[in-house]
Amino acid sequence: MKITLIVTGKTDASWIQEGMEVYFKRLKHYIPFSMKVLPDIRNTRNIPPEQQKEKEAAQMLPHLQTQGEIFLLDEGGIQFTSRELSSFIEKKMISACRELIFVIGGPFGFSPEMEKIASGKISLSRLTFSHQMVRLLFAEQLYRAMTIIKGESYHND
Repeated sequence: MKITLIVTGKTDASWIQEGMEVYFKRLKHYIPFSMKVLPDIRNTRNIPPEQQKEKEAAQMLPHLQTQGEIFLLDEGGIQFTSRELSSFIEKKMISACRELIFVIGGPFGFSPEMEKIASGKISLSRLTFSHQMVRLLFAEQLYRAMTIIKGESYHND
């Protein structure tokens, strides 16, 4: 199985980018991992939120034509503990899932079309984070999940 993270827009903050690179490098020792960065939707000030979500979906959908399972990272999704997330990922690894795809959407969430093709939604917290910060938090939690699966000492209960 491989894991893919799909995001919209570049990471502007160098410290966030550096942190992500640390965890992405560590992850490659456990599982094939990649991140696809799609361009930001331009000139959004005068576009209603629903249209912005539709434009983001139109940009993302071609990257989601896969035999993998798609999970949207969304504040309204299921919340896991780190151990529960590792168990979730391990079950996907054991099953016939070829690719596990996680998607971070824009500031207004996901279009109904994106929600329809997704296998589910996962929330990293009830708190709201910037989309760039979510990338770093997700990378760390994914790395933590892999160390839990392997029985390593990164995670302490």
